[in-house]
Amino acid sequence: MSPALKIAAVFATMNRAATAVACVRALAVQSRPPDLVIVADNVSNDDTVAALEAMADLPFPLIVHRMDENRGNAGGVKEVMEMAFAEGVDAVWILDDDSWPRAAALEAMLDGPWDPQVVRHPLQIDPRTNQFTWPLQVTDGKGGWRLISNVAELPDGECVRSRISWTGALLSREVREAIGPVNGDLFIRGEDEEYPLRMEQGGFPQEARRGAVMDHPGPQNLICWTLLGKSFFFEPGLSDWKIYYKVRNMVWIKRKQSGNRRAILMATVYALAAFQIDGIGRLTLIFSAAWDGWRGNLGKWKGHPS
Repeated sequence: MSPALKIAAVFATMNRAATAVACVRALAVQSRPPDLVIVADNVSNDDTVAALEAMADLPFPLIVHRMDENRGNAGGVKEVMEMAFAEGVDAVWILDDDSWPRAAALEAMLDGPWDPQVVRHPLQIDPRTNQFTWPLQVTDGKGGWRLISNVAELPDGECVRSRISWTGALLSREVREAIGPVNGDLFIRGEDEEYPLRMEQGGFPQEARRGAVMDHPGPQNLICWTLLGKSFFFEPGLSDWKIYYKVRNMVWIKRKQSGNRRAILMATVYALAAFQIDGIGRLTLIFSAAWDGWRGNLGKWKGHPS
């Protein structure tokens, strides 16, 4: 293991006192606890801040960073991640408030020689199904990738090459300095795709650690479509604001990453899925979100619930 490394765990929360406290407690019982925990509070109006600040006897300093405004998960994580690196940590562990690492998770990710060029992450398990929270892309051993849904499908070995993982990523200072900060303007449902893509484009591989496990609830009725060899995932019944951010951000990311045609294809697939799964009433919202993504109109949506 690499005991000399200084690790900070970071996550954002809002009006989820019990959830955020449970995450900090999960960090406190790690066999190798983080050296620092920083939580971004997105202007909660319940007792979230008070509950976090009342936590005592922790094996690490806990900083509750009160955001000036609600900037979503992307904006919150951006601020606390930058704070952590300013405190001199070697790496940040990016979490969600409802992603609760099992006791040996961080120790398992630090086992063996430390390579700051590799972004390690735990396996995310949905406690309700015992499947992966989201399908995981892993190496197929032939230079490509395949999607797997559970631990039994993992390739052999303690360390498995993977891609496009965000929650649980252990990100070194070297990677952050090379690819820059999180794009806080994505707000939610976009940073989890855009930042890992920047890791990949920067030449920083990812690997899943078999011995590191994190409980994280997943969508209950995830639908997958395959088109032109690509997988598209949909969650039926999402609230308007969640589907707005998902579509807007994915169109923006796809246009930036792959050009106009792929962005148009992405918008079209989401429109077809919304029509088939949620009904015609969603189409106006989908078109509005896609248009904002096409124009790069990011930040907090004007229709976001107050």
